[in-house]
Amino acid sequence: MKIEILGNSDTRSGFGDGLSYLGEINPNVLALCADLTGSLKMNNFRDQYPERFFQVGIAEANMMGIAAGMTIGGKIPFTGTFANFSTSRVYDQVRQSIAYSNKNVKICASHAGLTLGEDGATHQVLEDIGMMKMLPGMTVINPCDYNQTKAATIAIADHIGPVYLRFGRPKVPIFIPKDTPFEIGKGLTIQDGTDITIFATGHLVWEAVEAVKVLANEGHSVELINIHTIKPLDTETILKSVAKTKCVVTAEEHQVAGGMGESIAQLLAKNNPTPIEFVAVNDQFGESGKPADLMKKYGLHFTNIIDAVHKVLNRK
Repeated sequence: MKIEILGNSDTRSGFGDGLSYLGEINPNVLALCADLTGSLKMNNFRDQYPERFFQVGIAEANMMGIAAGMTIGGKIPFTGTFANFSTSRVYDQVRQSIAYSNKNVKICASHAGLTLGEDGATHQVLEDIGMMKMLPGMTVINPCDYNQTKAATIAIADHIGPVYLRFGRPKVPIFIPKDTPFEIGKGLTIQDGTDITIFATGHLVWEAVEAVKVLANEGHSVELINIHTIKPLDTETILKSVAKTKCVVTAEEHQVAGGMGESIAQLLAKNNPTPIEFVAVNDQFGESGKPADLMKKYGLHFTNIIDAVHKVLNRK
């Protein structure tokens, strides 16, 4: 894939625009929000399809129960609130009313990770991927830019079963071409390489792109794969790449425990034990601060990916 910056936007806007498009083409799509319509960029859907938009207020647990009930009549509800409130606050309702019953609810979660910034540790959920991927039947998706988030939002409407769609607040480079197909459960190869594989997800995909530029100048041939779907994991693409490069770095805006890297490590342990390094938050809560500063402090910067590559190459 040719890497070119096509603009800058937040991934939550990709969700909002994808939802508006779904409203136009699919009359069964409904939207529910827990008093964060502007933050989730759900304004256009609300204004265009008021009869299909439900403002439930600061009652996230109730929102999950309502959404589960709506599916019984064949509707496709998209719930919207912050990632912390989509998981930690409502885990019992999601488990019992949605996952256990295999309800066709799309749990759309914004402001995930440290890049929420100044709102601080109470809102910067870094455990959500682990919580949601452990639920049987739950699909977990973490796109990397505006275009991919919009495409993912549209794609999950056709998927039968519960989905957790995770996205963020800050503006980040748009580099996935808008006509790139989004296939649930299929990784996207950003660059081919032979020396090492970097698997990245969400905001860390762009950090990995930046790291690859430096590593190329150092003479390293890096394969970069965007794992936008963490569950189901693209085992075929991962194992094929690792068989070629024989060492791995994973990068994600999440705790080391329970994240994408853990899933990949488990896969490799079973099929092809391989040197691996993890770029993620190491058993810490976040704090209030500017997103870029937090990414550096907590080891989620492209320089941390470079350091991890150097370390794992020495173990190869």
